[in-house]
Amino acid sequence: MSRAPLSGNGKVTVPEILSRKSAAETRTENRITCLTVTDYPVARLLDEAGIDILLVGDSLGMVALGYENTLPVTLDEMLVYVRAARRGTRHALLVADMPYGSYHVSIEESVRNAIRLVKEGGAEAVKIEGGERRIELIARLVDAEIPVMGHVGLTPQSVNSLGGFRVQGRAPDSARQVERDARAVEAAGAFAVVLESVPRELAARITEKLSVPTIGIGAGPDCDGQVLVFHDFAGLTMEHAPRFARRYANLATEISRAASQYLGDVRAGRFPSDAESYHSSAEVRTELERQRT
Repeated sequence: MSRAPLSGNGKVTVPEILSRKSAAETRTENRITCLTVTDYPVARLLDEAGIDILLVGDSLGMVALGYENTLPVTLDEMLVYVRAARRGTRHALLVADMPYGSYHVSIEESVRNAIRLVKEGGAEAVKIEGGERRIELIARLVDAEIPVMGHVGLTPQSVNSLGGFRVQGRAPDSARQVERDARAVEAAGAFAVVLESVPRELAARITEKLSVPTIGIGAGPDCDGQVLVFHDFAGLTMEHAPRFARRYANLATEISRAASQYLGDVRAGRFPSDAESYHSSAEVRTELERQRT
């Protein structure tokens, strides 16, 4: 596995993520890897595998909680998952999504909610959807020493105003807006920008123009890094997976197979075996035998 050198303490940090952008001569080796997480064991496994960024994304509303979209996810729900991921993370940078409604009322309330994700959840950065309209909030969070990852293009929390989960930036006006949004997020102080569901040519142009890393999801191979939803990556998505989501495992099939085998073993008396059972002491066994006779 080829990976850029870690900082001295073996921990991925925001400055290190920023430094990946400047290492253009070794660009391939410095590409950033990011996966979403929803619990302790998955966070620990991905962390030990060397993934750079673990994102507790509000996509958990759909893949872990069964919601139709990300909008119902609450801040309290996010905190439960962020805490679990924190306990399994030692190497990676842990980033938490700010869910819909947690940063849409006032700047002051938004900053307080972000502080909760850091203080109570253990997040090391937050991710915020939106471009030009989020510049004041991003600047305030950065001023409060909370690193911010931006997110432009298809922003799932805008599903109602966008009319669905649709590729953004195909038309000239739309492409210009996505680029303006990315530049605005960078100027406000974000340390990285997620580009979701935009044409690869547009993503390549934005990646070339920005001085902070871009992390693509459905944005082609020319970004500075890539992110996937773990459930898509692992074959655990219950519904149709997006076109861009490569399946690296098929855990759904394996879990179904294991459950069927367990069902059969229990009903046939094959589980538990004698070796999987506890035994009484000789004294107790003698007493039990005496009682039976």
